[in-house]
Amino acid sequence: MKRLPILLLLCSAALLCSAAPAVEPVTCSEDGGAAAARMAAHHIDENHDHGYKFKLKEIKGHKVEKVDDGCDIELQLDLQETTCHNINPKHFEDCTIRSESQRAVVANCSVRIHVANSAAKVKNYHCDTRQEKTNSEMARICPDCPSLVSLHDPDGMKSVKAAVQRVNENATNQNYYVLREVGRIKIGWMSSTGMNYWAEIALVESHCRNGTRIVPEACRPLCPDRARHAFCQSSYSSSQGLGSVECDYYPATNSTALGDAVVALLTMMAMVVVALLTMMAMVVVVVVALLIIMVRALLSIMVRPLLTMMVMVVVVVMLMALLTKKGSVIGPHSIASIAMDRIQLSTPFAPGLILSPVAPA
Repeated sequence: MKRLPILLLLCSAALLCSAAPAVEPVTCSEDGGAAAARMAAHHIDENHDHGYKFKLKEIKGHKVEKVDDGCDIELQLDLQETTCHNINPKHFEDCTIRSESQRAVVANCSVRIHVANSAAKVKNYHCDTRQEKTNSEMARICPDCPSLVSLHDPDGMKSVKAAVQRVNENATNQNYYVLREVGRIKIGWMSSTGMNYWAEIALVESHCRNGTRIVPEACRPLCPDRARHAFCQSSYSSSQGLGSVECDYYPATNSTALGDAVVALLTMMAMVVVALLTMMAMVVVVVVALLIIMVRALLSIMVRPLLTMMVMVVVVVMLMALLTKKGSVIGPHSIASIAMDRIQLSTPFAPGLILSPVAPA
């Protein structure tokens, strides 16, 4: 990959060293809404394990209720989505708000904080997110701006898969990266290239060494604190395929080396799992084949004796007919009469039955 300079990794590492602004103490005073709102926004971002970080936009409501050991604070907050993904170590207050043309997202949050003995704790919160402008509003404001599509859009996922493959072609990466999540996919039509897709994806480092024979799809992420992460933006067109892929890399929060022996062991375990799954699939195929052979054999064993018995019955009937024809090829009696005569002879104790053939008139 051409646009993954080492400088990005160094800059990302520096972000971990930037301390977050000091949090003001939350009190039960009526003018303490700002500190409570900032604490709430920090708590929401800390517990938000996917998507993008949000930044406080406005305090819509602030209510303080006195209780025995302190107070309960209820907040109604409006938050704005930033361009910092959840994996970005940058503090949310240092992140850039997503612009309106980029399909900005807002969140309306209800937060409840309990304060006791000068210690504040978020008891619960709930947020509803939505686009700041609807698609119809954006079409009027910016008709040429790309629009958001589902994160599972089939064509959009083609661009994502191609981007991940491009990242893993980068020889400077020590291990393969696997998809953590799709942040957003935008689409737009361009006369020169047709339909275009712009994706934002979060990747996580796996245990698979770069260049190994293991397919990346079989790789599993490292533990979150030991894995490097990457946030990538890609472009893709229906006519030209994958265009550019630009990534920011973030170092692991736990930099203690595992050692080559542990990495080799994890790789070996992954290979064993793949081998076992392959063997299980082969066993299933063999069992199905044996069942098919057994069914065919049983059918042949059952059908042949049945056909033999039918042939024998036909032969016996024909022989019985020939033995009762009294020397002529075609006797005076029909086969039905001869069969009736045989029945009469076989039932001598039934009253009223004629026991000998009737002579012809």
